[in-house]
Amino acid sequence: MNVLILNGCIRGESSRTGRLLQAFSEEMKRNLPKDCTVTQLDLAKLPLRPLTGSFFEEREQLLAENNREHPRFDYAHQFAEADRIVLAAPFWDLSIPAIVKIYIENISLDGITFGCNEEGMYGLCKATDLLFLTTRGGIYTDGPMEQGARYLKALCSMFGIENFRCIYAEGMDFFPDREAALMEQAIKEAKEAGRQYFAS
Repeated sequence: MNVLILNGCIRGESSRTGRLLQAFSEEMKRNLPKDCTVTQLDLAKLPLRPLTGSFFEEREQLLAENNREHPRFDYAHQFAEADRIVLAAPFWDLSIPAIVKIYIENISLDGITFGCNEEGMYGLCKATDLLFLTTRGGIYTDGPMEQGARYLKALCSMFGIENFRCIYAEGMDFFPDREAALMEQAIKEAKEAGRQYFAS
């Protein structure tokens, strides 16, 4: 089994979402099966580029030539071949940080992570589930403005990943006096998810 962990916590060590990821990862690794490998990517440190200009044109040419083994598609292959995926990213401008979107833009490739036919799109990813860890300063869960988890859940359908789960803490900036309690509850959920990660 191969677990891919994607760290999109752009605030680094001060990230509240990073605390959720740390809590989850520590528990998960304590229960790691012998045949399991874990790969963690810090998205802010990867040489990712948006699809513009010659970089976009090169991609289109490679796809037209059916050259999907080019090194620039390595991240897409890695994502498609992962058995389970964890993504940690904060709520940002109603969605997720740009670096996470750029990563997704680079791995969303016809013939690698999804396919198309006369009936529409279908997923090609091996992963059975994607766990999303996030924090939001305000309260958005039940309203239309939260587009981060919704976007990722839709992408899971596109990639063929059947199960999507979101663990979150929210309202810390609205209720600063409750920040510690709100984070404590989310960290508790993240730890439990880590303990049970290989049980399901």
